[in-house]
Formats: sequence, C-alpha cells, structure tokens
Amino acid sequence: MTHLRFLHSPATPAVMAGNVRQAFLLLRTVFTVAPIVFGLDKFLGRLTDWEQYLAPWVNGIVPGDAHQAMLAVGVVEVLAGVLVAVRPAIGGYVVAAWLLGIIVNLVTMGAYLDVALRDVGLLAGALALARLASPTLTAPPTARDAR
Repeated sequence: MTHLRFLHSPATPAVMAGNVRQAFLLLRTVFTVAPIVFGLDKFLGRLTDWEQYLAPWVNGIVPGDAHQAMLAVGVVEVLAGVLVAVRPAIGGYVVAAWLLGIIVNLVTMGAYLDVALRDVGLLAGALALARLASPTLTAPPTARDAR
C-alpha cells in the first residue's frame, strides 16, 4: 500500500503555501471573469433571457421594468468582478452577498432551485476567496499546537 502513502502524510509548509496560492489564484480568476461575463451579457443577451430569473416581487419594487433591472444588475456584476480582481478580500464578500441575494430571489420564486443550489456552492467559494485574500489569515491549528 505504499502507493497510497500520500493520503496519510501531511504536506510540508512549502507545499501547503503553494497549494493555498494556487487555490487563491483559481478562485480570484473565476470570481473576476464570471461576474464580468455575466454582467456584460445582461446587455448582450447571448447566454439566456435574464429577465426570467427576476422574481415578480423584486420586479415590483425596483424602478422600471425587468429589462432595466437586469441592466442595473449587469453593471453591479461587472463592478463586482473588477473589485474581486483588485481587492479580493473585499470583493469576495461582495460577490458572496450578491449571490445570497440571487439565491433569495430564486428560492422565493419557487423556480430555478437547481440554479439556487449551484449558487450556494459559488457563495461558499466566494467566501473562501475572501478568507484566502485576508491579511489576517492564519494557519489552522495542528496537534502540536494543542500541547
């Protein structure tokens, strides 16, 4: 069983640092590109009919019609993506809050629950990005720390 030895040996600090850096770069890239692409598509309408995802109660409280609301959403999404690129410690939390709003919107519609569930996973990823980008990130406690 020597081929499974890596499952039981802890990573060295250098390996862990490299893994953390790679995870951070992956999350920052995805949470920069995706909101910008989705935000721009609110204007282009190539990916889907975005208005179908707006809950009627939300449409009733925003000024204008659903299309105008989606244009505003597009602007916010582009700005959120840019914020993630330049200040991921803040942008990660902004994207997480935005995703929470989308989840509430979809769940209260009682439709697109699969998309809402996917967005729960994305919200967790956005929070992970914010934590990885935090200047106060500390290593998890080890068994040695407990002594």
